Amino acid sequence: MKDKIVIGIDIGGSTTKIVGFKTHSGEKELIDPLFVRATDPITSMYGALGRFTDENMLELSDIERIMITGAGSSYLKAPLYSLPCYVIPEFRSIGLGGLYLCGYREAIIASMGTGTAIIYAKEGEEPVHLGGTGIGGGTLIGLSKKMLGMDTVEHIDELARDGDLRNVDLKIEDITGHDLGSGFSDVMTASNFGRISDLATKSDVARGIINMVFETVGMVSIFAARNYGLKDVVLTGNLTSVETGKEVIDVINRMFDMRFVIPKHSQFGTVIGAALSEYDESLRIK
Repeated sequence: MKDKIVIGIDIGGSTTKIVGFKTHSGEKELIDPLFVRATDPITSMYGALGRFTDENMLELSDIERIMITGAGSSYLKAPLYSLPCYVIPEFRSIGLGGLYLCGYREAIIASMGTGTAIIYAKEGEEPVHLGGTGIGGGTLIGLSKKMLGMDTVEHIDELARDGDLRNVDLKIEDITGHDLGSGFSDVMTASNFGRISDLATKSDVARGIINMVFETVGMVSIFAARNYGLKDVVLTGNLTSVETGKEVIDVINRMFDMRFVIPKHSQFGTVIGAALSEYDESLRIK
């Protein structure tokens, strides 16, 4: 008898992500996730399912149920191809997916999408949405489009690699004139874009935008973690692929003695959490 597959689908504004799990002897095996781009949520949902089943040589009869999350999940009014479908709250999906990816029993999960959602997750408990910030991928793309004439994250990231924050940000050391004893005064930001030079290049500005976004997410996550006495913060979402952003997180890790981690498949944390979510009859789409 073939293993039954549980499918997770995360329907975003422009990107839909899909993942699958099959069970062997009680152990869940992840089928590599993928994503498709489409402006229409229903089109992207059917397209994602079709591509996923084709690439993994699956039949519809192999699928036991489909767990759906994301902003576009409200557009689904009927089961996909008559398969059992369940709508999973996005914050629950973020929490479950984050814990699964890092292997922790308890952590703060920061989902970096258009904005950023902050979740407290603990094994065996319902994840708690703590709030978040409007700073995220939308901020990065919006400011870059206006200031740099660019709106592709990969290109902005590449441009930022040659950037120098000393031409953009005001640092603690610029104000005090000396190190405060932390050893980080030369990199601690006193004001994002507080020292932008007329000679700042596009690379400098791109670096400054990415630095501002990741510093904000990092600090908000630290405040949340301290409230629970934690040091573990898991970053998930599309922005985790930004290489220059990872460098910002590395500095924050050392500066505040935290344990930020960007796990493998971090971009797919929410959809993985949806697929793992506990079966609940009340969530069935009628």
